[in-house]
Amino acid sequence: MKLSNTQESPSVGTVDEIEAINALDLPLTEDFRRIVLENRPLIDVRAPVEFNKGAFPTAVNFPLMTDEERHLIGIRYKEQGNASAVQLGKELVGPLKQERVDAWKAFIQAHPDAYLYCFRGGQRSQISQAWVQEVGITITRLKGGYKAFRSFLMAESERIASEANTLIVGGRTGSGKTGLILECENSIDLEGLANHRGSSFGGFTTAQPSQIDFEDALGYALVKHEAKGYKHLIIEDESHNIGRIYIPKPLFTHLKKGELVILNTPMQERVEIIFDEYVTQALQKYSLRYGEEGLKEWFEHANDALVRIKKRVGYERYIKMHTTFIDAYDIHQKTGDTSGHKVWIEMLLREYYDPMYDYQIEKGDIPIAFEGNYDEVLEYLKKN
Repeated sequence: MKLSNTQESPSVGTVDEIEAINALDLPLTEDFRRIVLENRPLIDVRAPVEFNKGAFPTAVNFPLMTDEERHLIGIRYKEQGNASAVQLGKELVGPLKQERVDAWKAFIQAHPDAYLYCFRGGQRSQISQAWVQEVGITITRLKGGYKAFRSFLMAESERIASEANTLIVGGRTGSGKTGLILECENSIDLEGLANHRGSSFGGFTTAQPSQIDFEDALGYALVKHEAKGYKHLIIEDESHNIGRIYIPKPLFTHLKKGELVILNTPMQERVEIIFDEYVTQALQKYSLRYGEEGLKEWFEHANDALVRIKKRVGYERYIKMHTTFIDAYDIHQKTGDTSGHKVWIEMLLREYYDPMYDYQIEKGDIPIAFEGNYDEVLEYLKKN
């Protein structure tokens, strides 16, 4: 049985060795705010399975133990106790000590301001810190490790969100909301952090982050925003979920307590914006990732997205929209002309996204502070 990913792994050092390491009095820090504000590089010495479940935005994974080593030591710990697990750890990790020290050393030389951590700031990071010290390099360890730093980020995220004066940029799909908020220094791009546009067609060719990675990145963004002393926090009007990522409920509730700023954009401009995102840019990304198969992969993604909204738009509208999509794709394949996709995109906006938006505005209780076109809304936001 594998160790829980929230459990500190058995040590690869004896009690005497750990006591000797403690006697070195190597530097510790719990100034987590400074780590965020300085974008300080971090070495995560947890096993890859732990790192992949969630890590900090500036962290790299140079583990003390591999997943398999950690697994085997965990089994030994359960079956034969700590002393036997420690001995197995020395047998497995000891011969690879130089290789791991070399990796840490190279990173620290490239990033002299780096810090180091394990899950709780315990034996794994202590041993790693001591091994680096043996080659003449002193590195600071996070007190309390990953667990303490993440607890800081989650607590600060909720506090900052609860105190923030939010301006929430709303508008119909394709209005250009994301581009607008990116022009404002006091904004946080939630879709960017989630790597998703927040709609049925909003996926990218690259995967979304883990839920933990998203929360940690949002924590970094909120701490940095507060430090700059802005009067308002500008965000896009999002639902609770952005793709498969969700905004934690307390944060979502706090962020939605602001005022709504509505961006109005004519239909044809919206069609062009969505065409650029869903077709032109998407095809470039699919081509980069899949090569000659890029067009086929893009088609399958778009087709699947249409199928997912079938129940919402109704059978007849779906058939009309899907037929238009297939016709546009056929011309696209034969001639390279992509302009036909604008027809089904306009249908998608009129018959799927717009009714959904109208319903949300009608039922919503966020007060509207301002409404205007792109330039008018941008001017309003920059004054605030």
